[in-house]
Amino acid sequence: MSVRIDRVVTSGTFSLDGGTWDVDNNVWIVGDDSEVVVIDAAHTAAPIVEAVGGRRVRAIVCTHGHNDHVTVAPELSTALDAPLYLHAADDVLWRQTHPAVTYTPIEDGQVIEVAGTGLRVLHTPGHSPGSCCLYLPEAGELFSGDTLFSGGPGATGRSYSDFPTIIGSIRDRLFALPPSTTVRTGHGDGTTIGTESPHLEEWIARGS
Repeated sequence: MSVRIDRVVTSGTFSLDGGTWDVDNNVWIVGDDSEVVVIDAAHTAAPIVEAVGGRRVRAIVCTHGHNDHVTVAPELSTALDAPLYLHAADDVLWRQTHPAVTYTPIEDGQVIEVAGTGLRVLHTPGHSPGSCCLYLPEAGELFSGDTLFSGGPGATGRSYSDFPTIIGSIRDRLFALPPSTTVRTGHGDGTTIGTESPHLEEWIARGS
């Protein structure tokens, strides 16, 4: 199996609870030379469309509903003639950005097929109620959205987030994966499961 993974970095803002922050987002394009899945739809459509490069888009999957991850999801869906996927538990967040746009709900354990393989949906709530990661077992790749970063869990200091919940998601779902699994994050540099898993108790102590 040969899977091609492209990264596009787009810049914009994240807004929630009356605050706004400048952010750079990773957009992941996973597939081969014929078809792909786009993971997250951040800030600006044009560079994402350019990176797709005319390949068939099987799906646009938003790892969660925060505005910086769904900014151009409807625009991309139209431009790329592709369905939108989001976990329904993040509907309240989705509606803050796209109140009149529908999407197709994804569920834990669902497999999104692309390029002869499949991205498995792992529901990992905590950063938001509907946060999901996408796992590509054959390639040992995890697309973690904002659930797990290099150095710790995603933020849980804003509405609809919960620290004990994200710790449970990381411990029970992500750290059950092979230590060699590459983690491709929603922001910043990547890591591996084996690099992060020894630090779980430190994070719990720091966050308690």
